[in-house]
Amino acid sequence: MNLPENVGSRIRELRKAKGWTQEQLAEAASLHYSYIGGVERGDRNISLETLEKIIAAFQVPAIEVFRFEDETEHRKALDEHMALISNKSVEEIAAITRVTREVIAAMGMGKR
Repeated sequence: MNLPENVGSRIRELRKAKGWTQEQLAEAASLHYSYIGGVERGDRNISLETLEKIIAAFQVPAIEVFRFEDETEHRKALDEHMALISNKSVEEIAAITRVTREVIAAMGMGKR
């Protein structure tokens, strides 16, 4: 795969992790839905400005669009968690992080 295909595939993964249709992503990014389809297939050589709109719509760090080296179930699970918390406030994310730490600690204690 080449870079446009990799980025397009990653955008598709992030969109699906959010549970969005191409139309919903297009609306959130102020783009046309058919354009999103072309981007996801790697048919479009998108500008940095357009990529920035898509990243802003996802509300994820820009690096997430370039994380295509690991397409495992692990990556998909992380994407799903990122999508779940992406529109939460800093306070809500901090609370979720505290709960997650407690759950991980409890799981670790159960394995001993």
